[in-house]
Amino acid sequence: MTNPSDRKLAFRTGRNTIFVNVLLSAFKLFAGIFANSAAMIADAMHSITDLVSTLVVMVGIKAASRAPDKGHPYGHERFESVATLILAALITSVGVLIGWSGIDAIISGGFRYLEIPGMLALIAAVVSLLVKEGMFWYIRAAAKKTNSNALMADAWHSRADGLSSIGSFIGIGGAMLGFPIFDSLAAIVISLFILKTAFSIARDALGRMTDSSCDDETVEKIRQTILAHAEVKKIDLLRTRKFGSRVYVDLEISVDAEMSLRAAHEVAENVHNAIEAEYAQVKHCMVHVNPCECVFNTSEQMRKH
Repeated sequence: MTNPSDRKLAFRTGRNTIFVNVLLSAFKLFAGIFANSAAMIADAMHSITDLVSTLVVMVGIKAASRAPDKGHPYGHERFESVATLILAALITSVGVLIGWSGIDAIISGGFRYLEIPGMLALIAAVVSLLVKEGMFWYIRAAAKKTNSNALMADAWHSRADGLSSIGSFIGIGGAMLGFPIFDSLAAIVISLFILKTAFSIARDALGRMTDSSCDDETVEKIRQTILAHAEVKKIDLLRTRKFGSRVYVDLEISVDAEMSLRAAHEVAENVHNAIEAEYAQVKHCMVHVNPCECVFNTSEQMRKH
């Protein structure tokens, strides 16, 4: 994320998210304690992790936006993926703790002695669902605009928090109908939502840190951009690798063997510029030129090779 306006948008989104999460977490925790709901207290703890996760994301984005230096000549984009992995670890720990608390209550039979949750806990679950779904779309829009995988992870964390409120609603409602075990079961369901989110976030971050390739659709689009240049006889090699929120492209193309060095260099430069201009996520494109002895009669034949 090298664009200053993108960084400003990311930090503004982070600040707004923190503000909303502080208010929502306080309300849910109060509702959980006042209305005697283990599910709502678990839901509140999930929201509190949103506060921590947003801070982690903001630190990661700030580190990733630093310019290349002697120690990191390729830039610092992977710091954003490091922040995302830390976020996944935090979410996992919260999910495990919440899940175990629900399981322990069922095994020990402690749920039998819980008071029936009050209406305030049910209202808090509905409010949480609506607010967190709105936050998901808000953060997701900012993540797409800035091409930030850390922000996108934070968006999905908000979605998971919202979905967990559905479990809270069902659990609290069941407990209010005379089945206290539903409250503890809801806490376990919430923990599963949390753990699933953590797994998805960690998998994406690991892919970006281990040079995974772009999806097939993106690679095909890049291929078509290259073949749009008539001087390119064929593509000998096309590789992509993710680097944090950015992408590197390594490319070998064949041009007419009789072409002058200057002309071949110009073709490579045009392909290079076209790819970097058309795909904002591409950090750098390396183009190598090979001589091609083949003679093609039509442009359609050239595309087949």
